[in-house]
Amino acid sequence: MHELKIGEYTILPGQTKKINLPVAKLYTDADVHLPVYIIRGKKPGPTIFVSAAVHGDELNGIEIIRRLINLKGFKISSGTLIAVPMVNVYGVVNQSRYMPDRRDLNRSFPGSSKGSLAARVANIFLKEIVSHCDYGIDLHTGAIHRSNLPQIRAQLKDEETITLAKAFGVPVILNSEIIDGSLRDAAVASDTKVLLYEAGEALRFDEFSIRAGIQGIINVLRHLKMIPKGRVSKKKVNHFIANNSGWVRATSSGVVTHHYGLGDQVVKGDVLAEIGSPYGEVLGEVLANKSGVIIGKQNIPLVQEGEAMYHIAYFKEDDEQIVEHIGNIEADLINGKENSEELL
Repeated sequence: MHELKIGEYTILPGQTKKINLPVAKLYTDADVHLPVYIIRGKKPGPTIFVSAAVHGDELNGIEIIRRLINLKGFKISSGTLIAVPMVNVYGVVNQSRYMPDRRDLNRSFPGSSKGSLAARVANIFLKEIVSHCDYGIDLHTGAIHRSNLPQIRAQLKDEETITLAKAFGVPVILNSEIIDGSLRDAAVASDTKVLLYEAGEALRFDEFSIRAGIQGIINVLRHLKMIPKGRVSKKKVNHFIANNSGWVRATSSGVVTHHYGLGDQVVKGDVLAEIGSPYGEVLGEVLANKSGVIIGKQNIPLVQEGEAMYHIAYFKEDDEQIVEHIGNIEADLINGKENSEELL
């Protein structure tokens, strides 16, 4: 195996190292660093990055990485894991989705060493982290006041990416075209296969989403033969692929009464919510425009007309079977042993 060089740091096979990669200075003259944790196995194997907080208010991924690298007995036997718990350090500090220049970091790739602050961070991350990697898992949540059901989003026309998505082990896999300027866009250009994990809500921890994320990363590492097989679960995870999805929007402005939640099956024409005035009058109903499963939902009980409220995935399979399977997996992860070592 060759030595790995990130910034001014060299990491040899068999080493574990925590480094701080210089990004820029604040106007207070304080240095800002990208925290990076590298675990290298002694045997040759693939290199994979796991990143979180590309959007600075999406905190579940930070906790997923924190718990993962502290699992008792967690060790990379082959290849290299590069974990970056906070890509947008500025956003985390400010509890904001964006960079200080109000740019979306996930629309700023591949970036530039002489561009905006967002472009410079994107350039450093791509050059120092992604360029070394064969694979990547980018951890996200819903936006502020919106929750996502644990799901993998990926470009499913690529066979190896489909295989990785299934290995991750969450029931819902959503075909997602690559957006210009995104981390996935830049990674694919450098021939790095990337899964995007969406789960939970911005600025909140969600235990189901966190545990499903940890288990999913472990599943991928096992699939790539980077860690020992461990215990083999007797419970099979069925994968349901949605090639399409869509948002249902508010028909009026007002106060919301929700009738459906994340993971619920809906049939075309179902009344998902009622929108009322401050005086209790019903101003409008929000109807399902197609049958499917709710994989994203607005949480704040106030809406403006036209605002996105429910994200529905459309499957070819039986929706009732999907909902039951999602419920079983949530119960297994939440109601199991409190010690997350069980995930190994």
